[in-house]
Amino acid sequence: MIRPLYFEESSNGEESSRDTAHAELPHVLLVLDQFPKTLGGGERIVLKLAGLLPQYGYRVSILTFSAHPDSAGLKSPPCSVYLLPLQRTYDLTAMRGSLDLRRFLKEQRIRIVQTFFESSDIWAGFVTKAMSNAKLIWSRRDMGILRTGKHHAAYRLMAGAPDKVFAVSEQVRRHCIEVDGVDPSRVQTVYNGLDLADWNADPRSAELSGESGGQSIVATVGNIRRVKGHDVFIRAAASVAEKFPNSSFRIAGDVLEPEYFQELQALVSELKLSDRFHFVGGVTNLRDYLSTAEVFVLPSRSEGFSNAIVEAMAAALPVVATNVGGNAEAVQDGVSGIIVPADDPDALASAIVDLLSDTAKAKQMGEAGKRLAAEKFTTEAMMGQITSVYASLLRGE
Repeated sequence: MIRPLYFEESSNGEESSRDTAHAELPHVLLVLDQFPKTLGGGERIVLKLAGLLPQYGYRVSILTFSAHPDSAGLKSPPCSVYLLPLQRTYDLTAMRGSLDLRRFLKEQRIRIVQTFFESSDIWAGFVTKAMSNAKLIWSRRDMGILRTGKHHAAYRLMAGAPDKVFAVSEQVRRHCIEVDGVDPSRVQTVYNGLDLADWNADPRSAELSGESGGQSIVATVGNIRRVKGHDVFIRAAASVAEKFPNSSFRIAGDVLEPEYFQELQALVSELKLSDRFHFVGGVTNLRDYLSTAEVFVLPSRSEGFSNAIVEAMAAALPVVATNVGGNAEAVQDGVSGIIVPADDPDALASAIVDLLSDTAKAKQMGEAGKRLAAEKFTTEAMMGQITSVYASLLRGE
């Protein structure tokens, strides 16, 4: 049974003419597997999209299969949020759930279903196409790192189901075409957009920079998971510290894999970095966090497209990133930063040393990155692409 977790009420509890007009807008349902306690990039983009779509003439609701009671996604979300409890997509509960979803799509007059993550793509996508007239869009955000063998088979079997696939980078787009077998004409790259109004003022002011205490700070952002490659960053930091005794290193992100976090703490101790390597946890003001850094590093082993890279570019930081996923599409190697191989602490350290040794070059790269972010990775560009596809699908094109 589908039930509301958060319901967007009408003005003053009564339906006004504005509410009536709103109800007549094309209704988009955003479906995601879960709202965990700590939100990842996928959950954040769902909430962002839900908040922006009404400005472009769409009504929005969110449906999820699981929600942590303390999830940040449920604290004043921008639209109604519904829960369809689902632990498996192939049992009796899932069969009953499919009838509930069919009824919901009809009653809510859903015109477009946009899915995020595996269960949403496959299960909700199948129900949408088999039991409704709504258009289906898959939002693909990674290179399949969380898939099982069943997921791989299901994606290939359902390659013809989505009316459109939004890929978060060109690398992800190629994966959809070459691995999943989706028709290239249906797959479109839509980069994550950033609201640059929040970053226009130079965050690296003299006052804020003074907080570094004369240190050269190298920072990264990413929840503590093995795929983020923080162990590679720590090993690289040991080499950098030998050449720059005043350097320090910071990781911002919540701990999602406690055993891996313990490994990282042990590695910091083993390499004698305890006095200069800091885990700062989740940060609420990323602009202030980045303001004291000299270099931004993304040592991931796999990515779809990193929001953190674009945020670092908007903060005018030179970026060192691994050559995975869409990283090389965001960072122009030698222009706005340096691209290095994944799982190579020596290459990562060398790139960091290069930028710390040449502050003029680092500043030039940071400024180039900020220009690139303003040209390619804005909220306006993202929403323009998404709503253009919506309109085309609703016209039957």
